[in-house]
Amino acid sequence: MSRPSRADAERNRLRVLEAAEALFAERGDEVQMAEVARAADVGIGTVYRHFPNRQALVEAVTERRFTQILTYAEQHCLPRTDTREAVAGFLTHVGEMHEQGRGLSGVIEAAFGSTAPRGAVGDALMDVGETLVARGRTDGTLRADATVADLYMLVGAVAALSRNGIGDWRRFIDVTLDGLCAR
Repeated sequence: MSRPSRADAERNRLRVLEAAEALFAERGDEVQMAEVARAADVGIGTVYRHFPNRQALVEAVTERRFTQILTYAEQHCLPRTDTREAVAGFLTHVGEMHEQGRGLSGVIEAAFGSTAPRGAVGDALMDVGETLVARGRTDGTLRADATVADLYMLVGAVAALSRNGIGDWRRFIDVTLDGLCAR
């Protein structure tokens, strides 16, 4: 019996990740590996070949989610010349990701104790935040004492509000940006 090509294996891995992400977003922590295999239309052995256990699958889905946020920030927020719009766009994207993937956020929090990004993607997101904050301090859009910690405190709040359906998280962004912006 021949082994699948690398391209086939990568396609199957991606199908598993997409299926897991969708199932976790819809049903949260109750999703089992066999369900992911069925949804991805692959055998359970294929799932375990790529992800030796559920924790490895959750880690990969988590990395994928944060990579999507990073890509959005790099492609859509950093290029904006208006720093307030760039920061608002970043916060809004985070809110939308958590709102649309509430179950996934719960799975990530259950697995890691928080929904904060980690590793290289977490570092890259911190760099994006630092770039936005430094640019905002320089151009006078943000307060002179604004820090990347302030920005990520807002990111965490927006994520919590949107994933838990607490109030109007979009209004929260507007109100809090008023406090972060220069007066």
